[in-house]
Amino acid sequence: MAKKPPPPPADDVALWKGVSASVRKLKGREFMRGSADAEILNKKSPPPPPGGPPPGGKRPKEKSAQALGPQIDTKSKLPLPELSHESQPGLDKATERRMAKGNVKIEGRLDLHGMTQLEAQPALENFIEHAFRAGKREVIVVTGKGTRPSGEMGVLRQMTPNWLNMEPNRSRIVAFRYAAPKDGGEGALYIRIRKQNK
Repeated sequence: MAKKPPPPPADDVALWKGVSASVRKLKGREFMRGSADAEILNKKSPPPPPGGPPPGGKRPKEKSAQALGPQIDTKSKLPLPELSHESQPGLDKATERRMAKGNVKIEGRLDLHGMTQLEAQPALENFIEHAFRAGKREVIVVTGKGTRPSGEMGVLRQMTPNWLNMEPNRSRIVAFRYAAPKDGGEGALYIRIRKQNK
C-alpha cells in the first residue's frame, strides 16, 4: 500500500487559513469546487488558424518560389563610398599615380562650357552612360574653372562632383580627379569608368 503523505506543517496551515478567510465571493458567480478543473479538461481545442493544417491531417506543401512568381531580392547592397578629388577608394595606387601625372588615355570628352545646370546634369549622365556601355575606361569632362572675381568657384565646377556621386553615375565610375594642367587643370576632370560585369 502507498504511504499517506505527511500532514502539512502548522505554519502552512495557518497561512492558508488566513488567505482563505480574506477571500470574498463574487456576486452573481457560483462556482463548485473542482469545476474549473473539469472545464479545462472538457474544453475542446480551438480550430486551426486559416491556412493551417486540417485537424488530424498534414500541413499542405509550401509553394515553390517559381509558383509564387518573381521574388524581391532582400539582400541590400552597401552604398558605394563617396568620391572626391582627393579620395578615390576604388582606385589602385598605380592608376592613381598615373592619373595624377596626366598619363591618361582619353577615350571620350564632354565640354559643359556654356550650359546651365539643367542642361549640364543630363548631358553628363548621358555621357557617362554611353562611355560605360561602350566599354571606355578613361574620359574627360571639361567644367571650366569658372572662378569669379570674388574667388568663388563656378557652379558647374562645383556641381559636377556632386552629380558624379549620384546614381546612376556613381555605379558606373571608379574615380575622378582634377586633370593635369595640359588637359585643363582644375577646369576639367579625368573620370575612370567602371568595367561592365559580363
